[in-house]
Amino acid sequence: MSNVLVIESSARQQGSISRQLTQQFIANWQAANPADQITVRDLAVEQVPHLDANLLGGWMTPAQEQSEAERAALVRSNLLTDELIAADVLVLAAPMYNFAIPSTLKAWLDHVLRAGVTFKYTETGPQGLLSGKRAFVLTARGGIYAGGSMDHQEPYLRQALAFIGIHDVSFIHAEGLNLGGESMERGLSEAKAQIAAVS
Repeated sequence: MSNVLVIESSARQQGSISRQLTQQFIANWQAANPADQITVRDLAVEQVPHLDANLLGGWMTPAQEQSEAERAALVRSNLLTDELIAADVLVLAAPMYNFAIPSTLKAWLDHVLRAGVTFKYTETGPQGLLSGKRAFVLTARGGIYAGGSMDHQEPYLRQALAFIGIHDVSFIHAEGLNLGGESMERGLSEAKAQIAAVS
């Protein structure tokens, strides 16, 4: 049995393509792996605060010297980090906003990329501590960006995940969604076909 952690980051609940992709992914995964446990964290519903002084203080200040706000920030970060550590499979659903990921997803990453917890510094450089996990990234994009200079989603997420030791990462892009009916239909159907092949 595997634990699957799904992170939703679309600002929209209705009409969201990335949420459509997520629902298909979950349905397909459950059909193929009925014993697996799936946890969904929706960053639009349970918003994660952006990195601030309280979170930094929670990480760096001795427990007996932490303020109430710093302790609360640390508890939140620990919860999110523990969810990630417990997961065997990570699914990130990310619409493209202004050529990159939603700020809510960046905030989540800022809570879980933690020195001494999900990566460590060594004499030869940083070393990820979460090796052995698989990750899938489901994106929704208005234009065609994969492999181009304006795609700041895939390179950033590959680097961030590799930094904590997750190297087995598959990207499934639904592209061309704002380029007209035929282009949208093609982009969505290609993404759904790739999801259907995941097991």
